[in-house]
Amino acid sequence: MAGIDGSIITNPKVWEASGHVSSFIDYFVINKKTKEKMKMDKHELEKIKNNKDFEINGEFNPMFTTNVGPTLADSTKVYLRPETAQLIFADFKDAWENARLKLPGGIAQVGKAFRNEISPREFIFRCREFEQMEIEYFIEKGMKCPYIDEIKGVEMQIYNEEMQKSNQIPKKMKVLDALKKGIIKTDWHAYWMALEYTWFISLGANPDKFRARQHTSEERSHYASDTWDLEYEFPMGWRELQGFANRSDYDLSQHQKFSAKNLTIQNEEGKKVLPHVVCEPSLGVERAFLVFMLDAYELDKKRENVVLHLDPKLAPYKAAIFPLVSKGEMFEFSREIFKDLKEEFNIFFDKSGSIGRRYARQDEIGTPYCITVDEESIKEKTITIRNRDSTKQIKVKISQVKDTLRKLINDETPFEEAGKLVKTRVKEK
Repeated sequence: MAGIDGSIITNPKVWEASGHVSSFIDYFVINKKTKEKMKMDKHELEKIKNNKDFEINGEFNPMFTTNVGPTLADSTKVYLRPETAQLIFADFKDAWENARLKLPGGIAQVGKAFRNEISPREFIFRCREFEQMEIEYFIEKGMKCPYIDEIKGVEMQIYNEEMQKSNQIPKKMKVLDALKKGIIKTDWHAYWMALEYTWFISLGANPDKFRARQHTSEERSHYASDTWDLEYEFPMGWRELQGFANRSDYDLSQHQKFSAKNLTIQNEEGKKVLPHVVCEPSLGVERAFLVFMLDAYELDKKRENVVLHLDPKLAPYKAAIFPLVSKGEMFEFSREIFKDLKEEFNIFFDKSGSIGRRYARQDEIGTPYCITVDEESIKEKTITIRNRDSTKQIKVKISQVKDTLRKLINDETPFEEAGKLVKTRVKEK
């Protein structure tokens, strides 16, 4: 796998080659009752074509345009990229050869994309400017997935085209069983969907709120032979979280045609081949952020404050340090521990308010561990670590704090076994 950082302002021929200029079309729709303005895909128009409450005001291309040149009369119309994927195809040959990649292999990019949304809404779910993470995974046509055994045992809700059109509900099944039954067509699609799903679950997302939904033939993009979405049940309903398109050799063929450049590469036998994109995992960063925030948020009635149960790997601060006294030897001692830990971790230092109130402040921002420095810390060279989720506390030698914190963050040791459990009379708030 290699990464690139493609340009945001792009030559219009890139988007002519990709089909975005001719086929990236949405419809401008107005709800006459609520006056709400919205965009719809072509397949969505079927739902409202006989509804007099909706007015279809024509089609539009959601790509942003701008001009490159000293004056408007002497300028060229260009586009802000509506996705990060096409720059991977435009820069494919250079990236592949410089990274010395071999099939199967991928090129990834994280960066801004822009779409002219008529009505941005649902917080940060639908924006005009957003962050994308995309992988184009290349294989030689017909190449089997050598990593398929890695997803043994992975189960998820499957919702294919047939289930949708016959008004069935999604079925929970093993991804490999869905592959064997032909519900998922390729082993690569099964592998990447299961891999991305388990990534979310490993970081604390709720597995019951996910499903894999296949695009119907009416909604499938012009470039895709098959597409699945990893969907999440947001408060506003089921929405796309991540897309997985089988783009075959469409994009490289188009760019080869429009640029008149040879984009073939050599396979292991030395034969020239034009790779296929068997799967394109495409994820919106903001949507992933929403998933983790929604599943982590809890209003704890016992503590009477919000607790953000973020996985320690995702938490902005890995730990917070609280000196029991905000001046003198204890304060200076806690500052030394803070300086040592911040060399490796992002650490918060808080000296104000009661310990209970300081705990509450860190609970609300998801800090998984709070370290208290008291008189025993100076005498015995120990500190107390409090667990955000259970509120249990352990005593650890100062010389072992950094190693203990590292193991806790990486889930290498249970909290109760990371130190000596201690009882506390501290009121949480």
